[in-house]
Amino acid sequence: MRKNIRSSSSPKALAASFPMPPLADAMDAVRLSVDRFCLLAGVEALAEMMEEDATTVCGARHRRHGDRRGYRWGRTQSEIGYHGGKVKVSRPRVRDRAGKEVSLESWQVLRDGDLLLEGALNLMVLNVSTRKYHRAVRLPEGDLAKAGGDGTSKSAVSRRFVALSRKKMKAWLASDLSELDLLVIQIDGLHVGDHVLVAAIGVDGNGDKHVLAVVEGATENTAVVQAVLDNLLARGLDPTQPRLFIVDGAKALSKAIRNTFGVAAAIQRCQVHKGRNIIERLPQHLHASVKKVLRQAWDQDDADQAERLLRNLARRLEHEEPGVSGSILEGLDEILTVIRLGLPHELRRSLACTNIIENALGTVRQVTRNVKRWRHAEMALRWTATGLLEAQKTFRRLKAYRQLPVLRNALQEHLRKAQADSAIETIMKAA
Repeated sequence: MRKNIRSSSSPKALAASFPMPPLADAMDAVRLSVDRFCLLAGVEALAEMMEEDATTVCGARHRRHGDRRGYRWGRTQSEIGYHGGKVKVSRPRVRDRAGKEVSLESWQVLRDGDLLLEGALNLMVLNVSTRKYHRAVRLPEGDLAKAGGDGTSKSAVSRRFVALSRKKMKAWLASDLSELDLLVIQIDGLHVGDHVLVAAIGVDGNGDKHVLAVVEGATENTAVVQAVLDNLLARGLDPTQPRLFIVDGAKALSKAIRNTFGVAAAIQRCQVHKGRNIIERLPQHLHASVKKVLRQAWDQDDADQAERLLRNLARRLEHEEPGVSGSILEGLDEILTVIRLGLPHELRRSLACTNIIENALGTVRQVTRNVKRWRHAEMALRWTATGLLEAQKTFRRLKAYRQLPVLRNALQEHLRKAQADSAIETIMKAA
């Protein structure tokens, strides 16, 4: 008997007697409750703002105001875009002394801002298909947004995404860069469908990262990279300030940088890309020994010693793998730039590769994975810009940011030495 009582009082038995709603249904109920709360709070705040605006023009209710600029004219029901649907709000109407309708500032801002546009952009970035958009959003009343007639159809959402992403891209590519104290600029290319895009990301003196620009071109050539750099200069980037440029190894990148910032520009080729290109071209039995030498070279504090290690490696591979040997020697000076600058190890690890921009381009690939067809270059450019701006939201300060003053001093010394060498060379040629 006691056993039966004990078993009937167990959690499983109680659950069977009083079945609980499924977890998914419970979470949906919680989510809707939060949505309703947010809506009610937002509408209430909006009502207060509009009432304050009306009071500014008409004065307080039921009082005489000889200096009032207008008078109240009842209320009206209007709609705002909210979370993929339309929500009605009651707003006060105001007329001036001449009887002309006065537009309240708070209502004007809300109407012009169109919260639905931001909702569309955010969901597109999260890989919600335009076909499924109306299923992904809910009105605070708990109903699914309807597919038609409320601005959530596939075509309507697509138009909103295009409009807002284009607007954000234009504003970003025209933003002022003159106040940014950029010490590092990373440049890399990305293939989106059949289109090639080149992007730039900067690191300022505090270690904060900034998405700077993106340009579309037929290939990752000098002209495209030059277009990126020209965009930066046009927006206020100071070409006389010494900086470290980090690239993936494409010759077009280095050429465009030196054309713009002079032959003394400090350029670091990505050691990760370089090492990967070397190893991939070697037979398996050579991988371990070559990786060991590369690691030893990258870890050197003396650039001359690092260079000797790499030249010896190239000499060793010259007969068996002549192509790889040549690859090791190609761009050797630029591979060792961070070592020649005398940067601390921690800072070198952060600046010897293009990981910063590679991670951002990874976000672009994530954002664009649901796009099935790239209609034109402008579409690829908009989506890439959207992905880069989304990546910027998750940027963290450079790990070795406290060591950036060392980089600043090293770049200034590098520039002075380059200028002195150039002056001596000019004198020698004249003589």
